[in-house]
Amino acid sequence: MEDYNKIIESLGIRFKKARNINILESLTIENYYDVENTIIIPLRGEVRYGRDKTLVNENEILFVPGGKLVPLTYGSGQAVSLSNDDFINNKEKYFQQVNGVAADSEFENFSYLAFDAKVFDTVNFFASLDIPPFVISDNQKVVALMKQISDEATSDFPGKDRVIKIQTEQLVIEVIRHVITNNLFVEQLATNVTYFKDPRLIDIFGYIKDNLGDDLSNKILANVANVSEDYVGQYFKMLTGINPQDYIEYQRMEMAVNLLRTSKKSIREIGKDVGYKDTAYFCRRFKMMFGIPAGKMRRRESLMNV
Repeated sequence: MEDYNKIIESLGIRFKKARNINILESLTIENYYDVENTIIIPLRGEVRYGRDKTLVNENEILFVPGGKLVPLTYGSGQAVSLSNDDFINNKEKYFQQVNGVAADSEFENFSYLAFDAKVFDTVNFFASLDIPPFVISDNQKVVALMKQISDEATSDFPGKDRVIKIQTEQLVIEVIRHVITNNLFVEQLATNVTYFKDPRLIDIFGYIKDNLGDDLSNKILANVANVSEDYVGQYFKMLTGINPQDYIEYQRMEMAVNLLRTSKKSIREIGKDVGYKDTAYFCRRFKMMFGIPAGKMRRRESLMNV
């Protein structure tokens, strides 16, 4: 248990956004994807996930780890099937953001919350577990925290940012406790405990984070970890389950998403900032990973704030 405490202490947890949404028309997003962790709680009506459209009941929450592609269905009845790209282009037709949800609302509705949880502010904790989306049931503490954060985010109370920060940290800890208590993904957690204690691997993570725009070949990583170039890829994959270049690409794309959401830099500038000299190649890789062009990811963020 002490190992889990160390991981929790190492987490950098950051609230990103919370929204209450009315569903104007039922739809299925066939390839939902985000770099952030997402929690969804139905307030009235139906939310389903996965190819088998598993129902998330009211007062249950759906947890989607960052980096996981999953079909999501919002609303009951016959649902329109859309790609993530088509959904973004027509978002206002399906979703309406509201401040608070009235009990007699004519619409089905849900709340969602997005957050980061990174070990040493570098590694996406839940994404590193390589776990599928899952439902948390019979956990009123998690549900209550989710609703408190959502209410706080739509308020104008002084100190709300501080309150949201504290409550988001509590929420993440409760999710991890739920995973441990219910013996979910124990093998993946045990693996993480092992490699998050390896100082050479942590050095590699830190170097990658600080140098995403530069050369990150296996030769460079080998020098950071003080191992041979031939061994560094095997060493990295043995501890993390993925090869270093796949991890680097994910980190570069995550930074690209952040820049698209928070800066006015051009696509070309963002590609260079995250290590892609060829803009066309960057755009191809971005669309392959997220299912939408980089420019539409920027539009996606603006729509999420309407």
